[in-house]
Amino acid sequence: MSEPLVLGIESSCDETSVGVVRGTQLLANEVASSVDLHARFGGVVPEVASRAHLEAIVPTLQRALDKAGVEPADLDAIAVTAGPGLMGSLVVGVAAAKGLALAWNKPLYGLNHLVGHVGVDMLEHGPLAQPSLGLLVSGGHTSLLRVGDITGDIEELGSTTDDAAGEAYDKVARLLGLGYPGGPIIDKVAAEGDPSAIRFPRGLTSQKDMERHRFDFSFSGLKTAVARWVEQREAEGKDVPVADVCASFQEAVADVLTAKTVDAARHFGVTEVILGGGVAANSRLRGLLEERCQANNLMLRRPRPGLCTDNGAMIAVLGAAVIVAGRAPSSLDFGAVSGLPVTQVVV
Repeated sequence: MSEPLVLGIESSCDETSVGVVRGTQLLANEVASSVDLHARFGGVVPEVASRAHLEAIVPTLQRALDKAGVEPADLDAIAVTAGPGLMGSLVVGVAAAKGLALAWNKPLYGLNHLVGHVGVDMLEHGPLAQPSLGLLVSGGHTSLLRVGDITGDIEELGSTTDDAAGEAYDKVARLLGLGYPGGPIIDKVAAEGDPSAIRFPRGLTSQKDMERHRFDFSFSGLKTAVARWVEQREAEGKDVPVADVCASFQEAVADVLTAKTVDAARHFGVTEVILGGGVAANSRLRGLLEERCQANNLMLRRPRPGLCTDNGAMIAVLGAAVIVAGRAPSSLDFGAVSGLPVTQVVV
């Protein structure tokens, strides 16, 4: 089966999404976000997210089928995010997928949410080179991955030792009173600021750190440095130049992410780099990574911003790739795994 028709369900955090793909062709990608429900709390509230998934899953499914112009009988398989993510949110998607698989008599694949973020670019630029280097940057994860085969050969080269990049964005935005989610807001405000105004620290880049954590990331110290700088400014009775703070913070994040990515690509002899995850929509990260990849003769693959955040299409296209590779479906007794390691593609 070279171009399986797959329905993908994603419910790992605060977006309920259903996508439909045929091979690597996107037919539908419907998303119902509950971000507005969480904004007043300054972050995702797990039980609020779970309830929102329950309310959104059926209408989102129907919209996706209608948009794709397919009937359940047309589908070759169903794919669903099995992890990682919020347990209550994952369970809603997994339960829905199991019910549909039984009702429609379709094979079911429980898949890794993080690998989906890397594989989603197949919808725009086709199959991935083997091997590739994946930079995965999201609200809860920041990792460098060697991707041999997207369906089963993933090696984590490095990850965050504390805050992920997306978490740091949210915390800095909260500190500056900019609201939630922090990523899009800081990116917008930073456009009006000077990225060289403040030299914030670059975590895990000293010679000592590079010996032990060459491909790891740390953003907790950066977040603290921003807080202390703002506190000092206010203690001196001076206005806080919010745009400059945002631009300088964002530059520090993008600098570390892109420098370590290029270093890893050169070290492992990989010529193709894939950017994925919600923070992959960030304009400075996309721009700086493109500059540095070009300077080092690396091919950069970046999905359009709309495919960077959590979505069902990324699960569907990963499911299609898994089917083409001949991987067996998941047993219907699998459960959601909130801490599913990135190295396990199919549960």
